[in-house]
Amino acid sequence: MAVSLSQFADKINEIMPAISKEFLKHQTEEFYKVKVTLPQLVILDLLEREGESKMTDLANFTNVTTAAMTGIIDRLVRDGYVERAHDTRDRRIVNIKLTSKGTKLIGQINLQRRHSIINIFGKISQQDRDDYLRILTRIWEHLKK
Repeated sequence: MAVSLSQFADKINEIMPAISKEFLKHQTEEFYKVKVTLPQLVILDLLEREGESKMTDLANFTNVTTAAMTGIIDRLVRDGYVERAHDTRDRRIVNIKLTSKGTKLIGQINLQRRHSIINIFGKISQQDRDDYLRILTRIWEHLKK
């Protein structure tokens, strides 16, 4: 059944938040175990992928103020997941990097995500998984342009 682009957009707009909500619900148990909030997880994920980052870059990436980012980072520092380091050339620049405890935590969370993905996608056919991955890859390539 072919649908118009408008109908497609409406259906995606309806389904994606529901899928995200259900996926996060599967992840929530792991977050509660380690007492990490979703904004903190976003920062930990980014640091794991990108490495050491400036406070301002983290704030810009998450679209929050630097004051709000300071609060998020304060809690991550308090819990031993990240550390601050001042730039040696410019003390106003604050870099944030994962600690070994933070690296271990993000590894545990990624393993839990992997198990959830296997559980969810194990219920659909190989062909559907292949199609889904192909489509997501194409979308990602368009977004990166």
